[in-house]
Amino acid sequence: MSPSSNASDPAAVVTGGTRGIGREIAARLAAEGYRVLVCGRREPDALPDRVSFLQADVREPEQAAALIAAAVERFGRLDLAVNNAGGGPPAPAATASPGLVTAVVRLNLLAPFFVAQAANAVMQEQQTGGLIVNIGSVSALRPAPGTAAYAAAKGGLEVLTRALALEWAPKVRVNTVTAGAVRTEDNAAHYGGEDALAAVAATVPLGRMATPEDIAAAVLLLASPLAGYVTGSSLVVDGGGQFPRYWDATHTV
Repeated sequence: MSPSSNASDPAAVVTGGTRGIGREIAARLAAEGYRVLVCGRREPDALPDRVSFLQADVREPEQAAALIAAAVERFGRLDLAVNNAGGGPPAPAATASPGLVTAVVRLNLLAPFFVAQAANAVMQEQQTGGLIVNIGSVSALRPAPGTAAYAAAKGGLEVLTRALALEWAPKVRVNTVTAGAVRTEDNAAHYGGEDALAAVAATVPLGRMATPEDIAAAVLLLASPLAGYVTGSSLVVDGGGQFPRYWDATHTV
């Protein structure tokens, strides 16, 4: 526990919180007064203040449970669990290997389930309950070619959110932040370079891709008293979606 922390400060866990969106979520939570434990398979070179690290692979149920147990041991409580770890390489559905499909589903659907189970067991025993936020994807709503396994897993995560919210109310709220295309430090190569990123941004009504800060802000909103009556919901953060394909043919944007 850092010198600026005290036992009454809220506590959070962020999976995959060492880089990209997860790191920004952890940093914003810490700036708002949370004590934060992040996990990943490799220890980062540096972390924001009030953020600590535990090496864990949350695809393994024992390690997911150990992560939550470590947070409770470290902080004495758990107010928020953010299932951020996710992703997967594109692959044509016709030729995707069983191993790839299994790995993508384990990371994007089963791992959040394992973390949520462990977090719920703690939160149900707390007078103040707790909140679980799953980081989803608009791939669950409008999948792209090459994303069948990822889109199916994220679609399952949306349904899982609603199912857990029903079972675990009223002590524990469960919500999803459904993210659109997010620009991070390493996704230019994924999209095909800066020109491709600009082309993607031009399809979004708000004129840009999301940033990690946008996703972190949505998590903070759900964690605030303003969202105290929100559970089983999906907060879509995608800048308005995308213009329909006919738009370019009939309008000048």
